[in-house]
Amino acid sequence: MDQKTNTFLETEKISRLMRKYSVPCIISLLVAALYNIVDQIFIANADYLGSYGNAANTVVFPLTIVALSIAVMIGDGCCAFVSISLGAGKKEDASQSVGNGILLCVLSSVILTVAYLLFMEPILSLFGGKVNEETYACAREYFFWITLGIPFYMFGQAMNPIIRSDGSPKFAMASTVLGAGCIPVVGYNIGAGRKDRARALFTCLLLAETIVGAAALIIVECFPTQLISIFGAGNESAYYTEFAVKSFRTYLCMMVLATVNKGTFIYLQALGKAVESTIISLTREVIFGVALPIILPIFFGLDGLLYSFPAADILTFLIAIVIIRQTYGDLRDDDQQEVAG
Repeated sequence: MDQKTNTFLETEKISRLMRKYSVPCIISLLVAALYNIVDQIFIANADYLGSYGNAANTVVFPLTIVALSIAVMIGDGCCAFVSISLGAGKKEDASQSVGNGILLCVLSSVILTVAYLLFMEPILSLFGGKVNEETYACAREYFFWITLGIPFYMFGQAMNPIIRSDGSPKFAMASTVLGAGCIPVVGYNIGAGRKDRARALFTCLLLAETIVGAAALIIVECFPTQLISIFGAGNESAYYTEFAVKSFRTYLCMMVLATVNKGTFIYLQALGKAVESTIISLTREVIFGVALPIILPIFFGLDGLLYSFPAADILTFLIAIVIIRQTYGDLRDDDQQEVAG
């Protein structure tokens, strides 16, 4: 890792850096998401699978998210530390961090794979795989093959942000494509003491997240029927289509807040604010993400489940606002102290 090659992160125009890093990152994430999307499309349009196959895919998908979350935790955490270290001129710390990140990713992926294979039956039962025989048979087979690929999947997802931290966003994108953010920029400038650029990037990030979330919301709310038709809705009953449209429009109605929440905790991670980042992430995904789907259906039935997602985004956003304001204040205070000194 050559610290000199990354000095452009401290000097290049913020908007240009955003484009340079965001586009490859977006493409990388889209390619990763295509794994599940393509599976759903293929399964839904296969006459011998249909809704049972889709149900099996839905049962298994959260388990791949567990693997992804561990990989992203390692990769993004390492990326933030590497970027801050390079910005501060600590090349040895950056190199050591990469080695530790790789080792941790390999060990955790092997452990997770073994755990999945050993506890396949109770795991599938816990996630509703035994709702009927057809779904269980499909889920069991799908889960087995997905599990075998967990180590390779996790390694690719963890290495992607680490590669970006070394100033190589296009190579990171290529590595993900061959397998089928804002963190390095912020981290480097924080390490170099350029809080003004970090604050400007935060503003650009929040604006970009809002625009993307609004665009996605318009598509989801205006074209739900066209979207679900991609996943084989034409082969199902009218009730299936009606419920799918309702689910799209209800479950995703706070997508703008969801994108802002997500961008905020990733940015905080890049700043090295692990506590604040963890608060937003765990609050959304664990506290609200688990509690609301359990509590709301008690009072509102199935509608309560659908509204649990937007409710979680609203409550998380209220917390994010406080942390966003605090973050802006911290960055301004740092700048003022530097000027006064």
